[in-house]
Amino acid sequence: MKAWPFEEARKVAARLAKSGKGQALFETGYGPSGLPHIGTFGEVARTSWVRHAFERLTGLPSRLIAFSDDMDGLRKVPDNVPNKEMLAGHLGRPVTAIPDPFGTHESFGHHNNARLRAFLDAFGFEYEFASSSEYYRSGRFDAALLRMAERHEEVRGVILPTLGPERRATYSPFLPIHPKTGVVMQVPMEEVRPADDLLVWIDPETGERHGTRITGGHCKAQWKADWALRWYALGVDYEMSGKDLIDSVRLSSAICRVLGGEPPEAFTYEHFLDEQGQKISKSKGNGLTIEEWLRYAPPESLSQFMYNQPQRAKRLYFDQIPRAVDEYLQHRARLRVVADPAVPAWHIHGGAAPNDPEPPVSFTMLLNLASVVNADDPEMLWGFLRRYAPGATPASQPLLGKLVEHAIHYYRDFVLPTKRFRLPSAAEREALSALMAALRDRATDLEAMAPEERAKAAQDIVYDAGRRDPFLEPGKDGKPGVSRAWFNALYQVLLGQQEGPRFGGFVALYGIAGTIGLIEAALARTETPAA
Repeated sequence: MKAWPFEEARKVAARLAKSGKGQALFETGYGPSGLPHIGTFGEVARTSWVRHAFERLTGLPSRLIAFSDDMDGLRKVPDNVPNKEMLAGHLGRPVTAIPDPFGTHESFGHHNNARLRAFLDAFGFEYEFASSSEYYRSGRFDAALLRMAERHEEVRGVILPTLGPERRATYSPFLPIHPKTGVVMQVPMEEVRPADDLLVWIDPETGERHGTRITGGHCKAQWKADWALRWYALGVDYEMSGKDLIDSVRLSSAICRVLGGEPPEAFTYEHFLDEQGQKISKSKGNGLTIEEWLRYAPPESLSQFMYNQPQRAKRLYFDQIPRAVDEYLQHRARLRVVADPAVPAWHIHGGAAPNDPEPPVSFTMLLNLASVVNADDPEMLWGFLRRYAPGATPASQPLLGKLVEHAIHYYRDFVLPTKRFRLPSAAEREALSALMAALRDRATDLEAMAPEERAKAAQDIVYDAGRRDPFLEPGKDGKPGVSRAWFNALYQVLLGQQEGPRFGGFVALYGIAGTIGLIEAALARTETPAA
């Protein structure tokens, strides 16, 4: 079991064997000043795969907490909310103490927490929701907070070397809640008195001296200390985080040890990149939203994308979607043959293959069919699919039905605007004429074949037509092979795009007569057509 979730699970298993605990606690964190996004999905999905692997590996139970940092003060008004003026009057206050600008929940934090839970529920994640505000106010963090007060100077000693002179002079791991304004205050502590459950501090604006209880939700911890406090108080065994938090993990781990706890096993994942290879930023809006992905592909394909090499930076853009869908379909088909944890679909589907049948064609093939027939209606594609796979309907092939809908959306939005046919060169004309003649000669027996046999036979004909200059190149066995240039010509001249499917499969799906018609039309062109 060399799959990365099992490698991570072994770390958790070793940790529990050392500690003697009988249950593992996994955690993911969420900042509720914004809405859940594609990164939220990735973190929860990846953590869930490690959790599942741990349970399979050890037979021990586990829990996953989705922890909302909803006691954090609102630093700025988000762009995507109504009633911004109202929110602007509550800056600095915990998001669970701010009115909901949408008017649907008791606070802005409660609104966004509800969105998080609905988001996770929609994908079927198994988790327990945890609210920072609730944990602080209910007393669940009281013992850990008093412990931090006892170790106040040692905790400061971890953080101070990382701060500039001004912040160093005022830093405390404790952020008292102002008794009059409700603002989360970042002020130096005049006194920290754990025996009296008391923080003493001065309001920098009024000069007023305040005494604030350490427990009961009257203060919270600064976020790096807060992370450590949570690990210590709850006994978290495993948590993932992005590459940008490596230093924070190190500091929070050191604070956790100061408190007397053992920080969780950590896993650092890489960030996603945009079309130009720049880091995706919510504020820039330069990435791909989860709603956009799900318009063009099923959710399992997003899981496939998240599963692959999480510690490598990857472009998260529209052109990644078809590849992710087909990769998912390939692994899903493999899972039907053998329930092997080395197959990503094993993790995506919890170890068991889904019950619905496998689609008879790839997503790329559907996209190319949609491109050729200029599909704007699912029935246009189903006409070809029923001929290729008799009996196929949206009811009998539910996944195929979804892929047809996704293919039409993707074609309309991305393929159609970029379609650019080119005229064939003299050598390409000769090869295309040979391909057309061979298909005509074999049309009757090709149409009589089963789809898979027809696709293989058509592929052989495609290869034979390309075995001529300038497309000849030696194969691995030393026999005459066909260069990529021949297939590029097929895609660019016949389909109007740079890439395409295995062409024999396309011929089998589109039909012999239809393919001959494509070639005839291409050879008859005298100028490059508009898309």
